[in-house]
Order: sequence, then C-alpha cells, then structure tokens
Amino acid sequence: MPDRPDYVTLTRGQLAVLDRVNAGDSGLSVLQQMVRLAQDTLGALGAGFAEYAAGHGRIVAATGDCEPAIGRRVEHTDDLGSVNKAFARQIENGDLRHMLGARCELNGTVVGSLHVHFGDHEPAGPEHHAVLELLAGYAGRLYGAHAGLPVHPAPAPDQDRRQEDRDLWVAVTSHELRTPVTVIKGYADTLTNHWETLGEPGRREAVRVVGTRAAELARLLDRLLTAATDDGSAGAPAAGPFDLAEALREAAGELPGALRQRIHFGELPGGLPKAYGNRDSIATILTELATNAERNSGPDTPIEVCAGTDDDTLRFRVSDRGVGIAPEHVERAFERYWQAGTGDQRPHGAGLGLYLVRRLVERQSGWVSLRPREGGGTVAEVRLPRS
Repeated sequence: MPDRPDYVTLTRGQLAVLDRVNAGDSGLSVLQQMVRLAQDTLGALGAGFAEYAAGHGRIVAATGDCEPAIGRRVEHTDDLGSVNKAFARQIENGDLRHMLGARCELNGTVVGSLHVHFGDHEPAGPEHHAVLELLAGYAGRLYGAHAGLPVHPAPAPDQDRRQEDRDLWVAVTSHELRTPVTVIKGYADTLTNHWETLGEPGRREAVRVVGTRAAELARLLDRLLTAATDDGSAGAPAAGPFDLAEALREAAGELPGALRQRIHFGELPGGLPKAYGNRDSIATILTELATNAERNSGPDTPIEVCAGTDDDTLRFRVSDRGVGIAPEHVERAFERYWQAGTGDQRPHGAGLGLYLVRRLVERQSGWVSLRPREGGGTVAEVRLPRS
C-alpha cells in the first residue's frame, strides 16, 4: 500500500465525476465510479458503499475484492465497525483491521458509509482517512441531488408493510401451486386424449406423475395455510442443512420443458459443504431467476447455473447472455412491481419475481444481487449461510 494517497488520481477522478454530474448523469452508476475512485486513490484492493434506511443498510456498490458483498443487508449502527465487518467477511483472508470507513452525511443525517480494504496491510495514517472522508462527502452531495439516489425508497409505514406481507404470501402461493396444477392438468389431458396410443407403460407413468404431484399439492396447501397467520404474513420457513447442488439439479428438473432445456450447469461441485436454509425455497428462487433470464435473452442462448463456496457462504449464480441490466437498475429490480422498459418494451409479469427472491433469501440470512455480465448479459448471485 502506498504511504500516501495518489492525489493525481484523486484530482482526475473528481473532475471525471464532476463532468458526469454537470452533464445530468447521476445515481448508482456515478456512486459506483466514486467507489472505484476511493480504491484507486488509496491503493486499496477493494472498496464499497453501504446505503442506510431506517434500522438497516444495504451494500449497493462495491469494487475489487469487496464486490461479492453487493446486495448484502447490514445493520445500521453508530459503530462503523459493524459495516466494516460485513465487508471483511466477504473477502478472502479479510480482516477487520485492514478496513477503513467513513460516514456519508446529508444535512446531518447519515445516508451511508464508504469503506476500503487494504489486503494484508493495516490502514495508513490521517491522509488516507482524510481522503476517504472527502469522497464520502462527495457521495453525500450525490444524495443531495435527489436524482437516482437513494437507491431504495423510504421505509413503508406499518400498514404498507402488512400489505407487503400479504403480497408475498400471494406471490408464494401462486408460484408454488402453479407448477403441480399445470403438470396434473397436462397429464390428465394426455390420458384423456391419448389413452390408447400411450400403451400400458405410458399410462402407468402418467398416473404415477399425477399421484406424485397431487400429494405434493396437498403438502403445499397444508404449509401455505399454516403459514397464512399473523395478519396474512408468509411466516418463516423451516431451516436446516441441505445439499445445494442436489437442490439446484432437482429444481432445474421441475422447470417448464423449454426453459429446462436452456439450463446449462457449469461448475457445480458435488463435495460442497451443506447450505443452511429452506431447501424447498430453492425451486422458487431458481424458477424466478431462470424465468427472468429467459425473458431478457434470446431463445437460443444458454442460461448457465453454477455454484461455489467461501469461508462463510455458499453461492450459486444464474447467468444469461441477454440484453443485460443497467447499473442503475440492479437494485430497483428487487422492488415490488418494478419493471424495466416502457410501453411495448415492458416485460410480461407482475414485477414480483425478484422481490419474492430477495425476501425468501433474506429470511434465510442470505442475500442476492444482480450485476451486468462482462461481454453482455446479467448475473444473478444468491449467497446462503454454510451449515
């Protein structure tokens, strides 16, 4: 790590950001540029920014070895160390002693915090901290422009939160019931219209599938009716250790035929440690992410699924080679009912899929993020605790 900040890089970077702001550019993409400037100026290995709402924050921008922390929900406290720790935990050999942070304030309110990671070195002296505080102050000015920032809307009042819980329950119910009902209807129609041509083995297989799916449907109804408590909230799913690779393969096998054929498994090691969470939710999560990829990419392009691990989490990624996602949309995509595009370019659906994914993942103490894919397309990454 350099003994002093790179002031030439700092000056050039400030001018570049100022040019974008003067040109009317703002929002998350400019904030991301500011984070990159902090890393480059201070000679760090990574940097990130946590945006705060009432009671909690979320890491919305990161570069270098802090990038895996994007999308993680963190606690908002007066102690910067808690957010420093959230970054450090996502970095290979990350150490809280090697992090430096500064609050970002707007009119006396802390709207976020800017952090850098220095690898195997402890943060340097006052100059590094002063530069970081300077850049955090610039970030506050971006928030003061009220154009694209904050990334997340103000927290909803209690009544709206109850409505969110109802919406989540409806979304989960409609999703989980749709698949078995569709399969049962399809096989019933096949038996009705093609009884003679199916032959005895085909009829037995069709009846077996109908029976299996009917039993699954009964279990889903029991679980959903039990969950519909506390003013319609979806409740917390049962958690436990499970094999992530196995769950992903089973979930992919239950996708609709055309979508299932587009799934290509990349690195999916069989010796992964167990994930800790709700195994049944993987089918919902993968379906929503794969469907989102299907809608935004060509019909002949593969949708790639891979998994891996680090010291604290297991991750899986769903990647496509579609139109890609704009940096300013990577967080907005998780809002209820939000959809990119206008008019004829608006995608089909209610805009609940990614919202549902984030809620389900965070109920398992995990987090999910989107990012543009190098070479075109989008990468969705889900991280879950290790058992």
